[in-house]
Amino acid sequence: MDSFLRGKEEVLKDLKVDETQGLSDVQIEEMRKTYGKNEFLPGKKQSLVNKIIEALKDPMVLILLGATIISIGMNIYKMINGGHTEFGESIGILLAVTLSVGIQIIMEGKSEKAFDQLNNINEDIKVKVIRNGKIQYIFKKEVVVGDIVLVETGDKIPADGRLLEDIELNIDESMLTGESDPVKKDGYLIITSEKTPLAERVNMVYSGTFVTSGRGTYIVTEVGDNTEMGHIAKELKETNTSSTPLQEKLGVLAKRISIVGAAGAVLVFVFECFKIMSLGGFSFDRIQEAFMTSIALIVACVPEGLPTIVAMIFAFNVVKMAKNNALVKKMVACETIGSTNVICSDKTGTLTKNQMTVMKVWCDNLIEEPKKLKNINLIDNFAINSTANLQMEDGKEKFIGNPTECSLLKALKKINIDYCNVRKEKELIYQYSFSSEKKSMTSIISNDNEYIAFTKGSPEKVLAFCKFIELDGKIIELDYKIQANIEKEIKKLQNEAYRIIGFSHKNIKDKLHWEKSQDNVEENMIYDGFVAIADPLRDEVYEAVQKCKRAGISLKILTGDNIVTATAIARQLNILKEDSIILEANDIDEMNDYELEKVIDKITVIARSKPITKMRVVKLLKKLGNVVAVTGDGINDAPALRNADVGISMGINGTEVSKEASDIVLLDDSFSTIVKAVEWGRGIYENLQRFLQFQLTVNLVAVVTIILSEIFGFKLPFTPVQLLWVNIIMDGPPALSLGLESLRKNLMDKKPVKRDASIITREMVFKIISNGIYMIIMLIALQSFKFLGGTLGQQETIVFSVFVLFQLFNAFNSRELGNESIISCLGKNKVMVISVLCTFVAHVLIVQFAGAVFGTVPLTLGLWIKVIVFSATIILYSEIVKALSRSFEKATEVKYE
Repeated sequence: MDSFLRGKEEVLKDLKVDETQGLSDVQIEEMRKTYGKNEFLPGKKQSLVNKIIEALKDPMVLILLGATIISIGMNIYKMINGGHTEFGESIGILLAVTLSVGIQIIMEGKSEKAFDQLNNINEDIKVKVIRNGKIQYIFKKEVVVGDIVLVETGDKIPADGRLLEDIELNIDESMLTGESDPVKKDGYLIITSEKTPLAERVNMVYSGTFVTSGRGTYIVTEVGDNTEMGHIAKELKETNTSSTPLQEKLGVLAKRISIVGAAGAVLVFVFECFKIMSLGGFSFDRIQEAFMTSIALIVACVPEGLPTIVAMIFAFNVVKMAKNNALVKKMVACETIGSTNVICSDKTGTLTKNQMTVMKVWCDNLIEEPKKLKNINLIDNFAINSTANLQMEDGKEKFIGNPTECSLLKALKKINIDYCNVRKEKELIYQYSFSSEKKSMTSIISNDNEYIAFTKGSPEKVLAFCKFIELDGKIIELDYKIQANIEKEIKKLQNEAYRIIGFSHKNIKDKLHWEKSQDNVEENMIYDGFVAIADPLRDEVYEAVQKCKRAGISLKILTGDNIVTATAIARQLNILKEDSIILEANDIDEMNDYELEKVIDKITVIARSKPITKMRVVKLLKKLGNVVAVTGDGINDAPALRNADVGISMGINGTEVSKEASDIVLLDDSFSTIVKAVEWGRGIYENLQRFLQFQLTVNLVAVVTIILSEIFGFKLPFTPVQLLWVNIIMDGPPALSLGLESLRKNLMDKKPVKRDASIITREMVFKIISNGIYMIIMLIALQSFKFLGGTLGQQETIVFSVFVLFQLFNAFNSRELGNESIISCLGKNKVMVISVLCTFVAHVLIVQFAGAVFGTVPLTLGLWIKVIVFSATIILYSEIVKALSRSFEKATEVKYE
């Protein structure tokens, strides 16, 4: 119900509640049955079996399972017919699938944890209510709609409700709005506009918020899932079925591999059948053998080590990113963040410090930095005319009391003045507390035989109190011209979203009856100046945002703050363009998805953002093909964090709910860490491309060489056991080491990879085909002309060894995705150099000493040297092709200049 639009009498009447008596026992049960309990109902949890089934629907996993079934079937067929069997490959594939599925299931629990964290907030707090005409305490979960609740300073609000009475009631609603400034409540106000943002519904209180000062009475209008906090909980308990960009790309790749593999298998089977019939040896066994050979080609096409390698690459990089203050909770997120092209960021606590700070001081007709403050009256006003304190907790300074007053005390520390000492030296006689009606606060101190009144408040009010001003040590009349200049400076700073506080003082000779003479005290005062206060940008944010811009990543500010402050922050970050659109959440809510789609790219700031609005924007950006990261620290950010491609929360100041809903937690709360994480993510993506470039080249050469050998009538160059060995060593150290390549310098100069872009680029396809064709031609020529020498019995071993060494040397070629030479980075990946050497030694050992198992014969030292030199020509060939490509690109650029 829209209780904020109605008067308190109307709400009481609708719920049939007496304000002085509260609910009766009968009414309590009726309300609980009608409106439910004050708790969040959990969503339907998916069983482990269903989670496994969902994980197995991944296209790459399905292909791997198909390959496993086919491989097992082939081995069973061979076993029945007394042939040699080898189940090692099948076991390896099953292990890869198990690892991939296991990781996915383990990581899926994060949203359930986020919901549990939200449901447990303040679960055990006690609430003061009026029931049966008596004040009594009950637990939060026992609160029902219609309860009359009494709250005061320090209390948590147990459920949403309409205020009935309030005395200087201020409530911190940062859990819902993300903004740390307490909201001054007014239960007598009747709001007429349905579009009033939650942050401006001052006649309402909301579950999960807490009272910073004052007291009040309200009637509960919503409990549990129907509260504003309940709406957030609802979004957290719904299953997020969206996939990451990498999962989408691998899915597309899996489909293409399956199509190519199936087409190749059909062609080979048709060719084999034609050959069998042409030779007149048609039989069921030979047809069945041709069929199994064709199926084996499908197995050879599939990079079955991909899930394992991806998981291992992620695992290594998760450790590296943790060392860079980014704790990755969902492993795939360490790559996804590299594809981000839009960051939707909260303002307070993420872009700004979430700590009000005195930025400028106007005194003696000059605007100065706080560290240059010398005016003794301002200093005394800051220290004495205040109820706030600063406190150290765990080595950090904590604000106790009003954030604005705390900022004034902190300003004194910048000029090495201890406000506690000032308070000890001055005897405080009386103090008029700040009120929304007066918009001022005045403290009176004793000074020898006279008294001094210090006033602070809204700049307009303080100027109205003053008749004099102190300039250059002289007290003169505050004339129209001086006042106009002051007002001009104030207006200018207010337009820049600064909060202005004015200050004045007055010497009082006669002792007054303080309680009844505030108006007398606050007249004909001396104007001392004003301060401009703001929540400043974090130190590293500006440069980090500029790096994002250079990297093709746009920033959108989604904040619960007002539109003036949000726009000022956007200007400070230099993210506003000529066509940038700045809106409030209500403007977004009035648009349908089609209307919003047309302008969403130009929207830079959304003020007064609500959790549902943030989430809608994130989902729509993803629908339009963007890869979206969301940063935030509050409960209000949790739905958007969870629905983003990458949710990034703050580890120091973030709520537990936001941390559980996110994929990455920043251990230092630094926006610059996000930029570093993007760079790492881009590096991981390129390393996956390096692995695929290497692996697909291996598969292409193996499959095409087998097909051509069949066509040309050669004996198959590789036995099943040899192919298994190739799969083991090529999916092992060399492949993994490609995933550990160091970050390239130009990573952040590139544009983000589009969501629908193929993970296999044109340049990669060219290199795979080009290098693959060279190796295939050399292998076929080697089978035909046997030009490396050796006995007839050694030829198959020579071809097999050349094939293996071709791939090992080509691993170095795979380190570069473009036309860059491998020479400059040759020695930087020491792990790869060592892994290739170890793999080579292992291959030499199995050739020389495991011939009985692998069907090889030992080679002489001379033959090994020839094999190594011949295989190394793949590097020379690749460098020549890249040099020609660079020359062609340069010539093309010159032609079109």
